[in-house]
Amino acid sequence: MNRLITIAGFVVTTTLVVGCESAPGRLAIDAENVAPDKILDFKILYRTNCAGCHGAGGRGGAAITLADPIYLAVADDVVIRRATADGIAGTSMPAFARRSGGMLTDQQIDAIIDGMRERWANPGAMAASNPPPYSDSLPGDARRGAEVFAAYCASCHGEGGRGGRGSAGGGSIVDGSYLALVSDQGLRTMVIVGRPDLGAPDWRDNVPGKPMRFQDIADVVAWLSTQRPQFSGQPY
Repeated sequence: MNRLITIAGFVVTTTLVVGCESAPGRLAIDAENVAPDKILDFKILYRTNCAGCHGAGGRGGAAITLADPIYLAVADDVVIRRATADGIAGTSMPAFARRSGGMLTDQQIDAIIDGMRERWANPGAMAASNPPPYSDSLPGDARRGAEVFAAYCASCHGEGGRGGRGSAGGGSIVDGSYLALVSDQGLRTMVIVGRPDLGAPDWRDNVPGKPMRFQDIADVVAWLSTQRPQFSGQPY
């Protein structure tokens, strides 16, 4: 009798242990444990560090879509590595590199970038286009930018950028809370690559058959920048 109780207790205990180890959200135990700084699996690194803002699978999050061939064609590895490692001052993008106060090694950041390119890049995405440069050191003309916005952006974002009407209308692009959390470079990137996950076109398709010129992009970003609330700590 005591032996039967012992065997039954062993079975229950084993079942509980196996059940806990296979519970959702818990990593499976491998033959050998892997130290956190040795994990180089893209899926694990992206899920635990990036998906919260950029969305599962690189799209659908609050931040810019990463699973976008246009974005990956415009932003090179140096740009993405710098943003990932050091963060973007004045925005919600934190630093992930250990040297900048984060938790990831240089090898892990490289694994994230390599994984993004392997899964989401398309070398032919820009084959028939001349994409604008990721950044532009020349200042834009804010006054002319208001005209550019009216021509290319107001159909979705409404007059003065205060939000479009109806289900197809875009949200306010001059909302103070939004502009306080995005840098001028972030605005430029958004104008160039759009938000395909939200139906926002890239620089080529705001007006059919009339892509934005490079100067148009610089000017509309300059205008948007003037709409940002003026207070200390704003992004640059």
